[in-house]
Amino acid sequence: MVYLIDPLILGLVDKDIEQIRSSPDGPSPECKYFCAPRDFTTFALLDKTWKHEVGLFRTAEKMGFQWLKIINKDPRLDGMDDLSGVEIPLHYIFKLASHAIHLVVFYERSGNFLWHGPLRLKKHMDRKFVPFRKLHFGRYPGAYEKPELLLVSIDDLKVQIPKNPSSFLEEMSHSRFLECRYREARAFFQLYPDDASLDAVEFRKKAKSLLHLAALTLNNLGVKFWLSSGTCLGWYRQCNVIPHSKDVDLGIFIRDYKADIIPAFQKAGLPLKHKFGKVEDSLELSFQGEDDVKLDIFFFYEEDDHIWNGGTQAKSGKKFKYLFPKFTLCWTEFVELKVHVPCETLQYVEANYGPEWKVPVKMWDWKSSPSNVQDNGVWPVDEWDDVIQIY
Repeated sequence: MVYLIDPLILGLVDKDIEQIRSSPDGPSPECKYFCAPRDFTTFALLDKTWKHEVGLFRTAEKMGFQWLKIINKDPRLDGMDDLSGVEIPLHYIFKLASHAIHLVVFYERSGNFLWHGPLRLKKHMDRKFVPFRKLHFGRYPGAYEKPELLLVSIDDLKVQIPKNPSSFLEEMSHSRFLECRYREARAFFQLYPDDASLDAVEFRKKAKSLLHLAALTLNNLGVKFWLSSGTCLGWYRQCNVIPHSKDVDLGIFIRDYKADIIPAFQKAGLPLKHKFGKVEDSLELSFQGEDDVKLDIFFFYEEDDHIWNGGTQAKSGKKFKYLFPKFTLCWTEFVELKVHVPCETLQYVEANYGPEWKVPVKMWDWKSSPSNVQDNGVWPVDEWDDVIQIY
């Protein structure tokens, strides 16, 4: 299955989408879309549905095309146990005269999403084959939802496009994907063998289902979130939930806060355990998952040169502040879920856990252990009923 993902053409199509939808096969008076000046036309190819590589090359050559095939290791096999290095096709480029067709191969991943790999040239490849820097896909790996497709006629050519081109283009601008660091995780487990006790296995199972439920709830609300604190450290250091962590930690920018977050979690069967702070300052929420696994949501506040989240000690009203360097969000796959992490993960983890983050710590005190904690005063006593709520 092939569909058009060219940002330039989709941008033009989007302006006329109603008209294109209503006349799916009407003749077009002029070549309006495909004739727009550009170096490439980009299509997506769904790997599952395609087995005709040899025939494609043969036909392309007959028509005068030169082609280039980019392969690399299959990350889906690159799990903890298997660095087998099976290579899969990631990109094809077909060149004729001064124009080229870029075919991006999308693979289905276990979080039920589509992934494409990076475009990296091997040593012997012709770096001048096409102006690679102008390609719209391949600078980084990318993650996408499975698109709903629409068969339309564009400039008299029948072609599948994403049903909602503008949301696809929006998704494209935030699609960068980070692979888990399997090799480093394996080295970590050689130094610190994994806890395989029944408790650890049970906790990981509960943490995974809690994370899936939280993701479902926040995604339904359209609230962007990322793995934070110990959950982020577990992903980055060992590609798994840290078994002695006892909770799941998520971060949300305060600008994305919605009043329906609390009711939505309660409706999903996760009662509010505590609410500290307020929207204007140091907000954090904690929900009770099954047994004693809790979900902590920290809200992050952006300043000119850093980002911070707050903490509150219930018995004293003391406030704490945790500082982070600015970061952006990338997709990853964690416990079979497509989820955000800070792209600048190392700086984020180091801010929180210091340079020794690779060494597991069982005794962690949220008020004094983090490298980036600062005292931030005390809540005024007359605000306690509002800013320290425990259920």
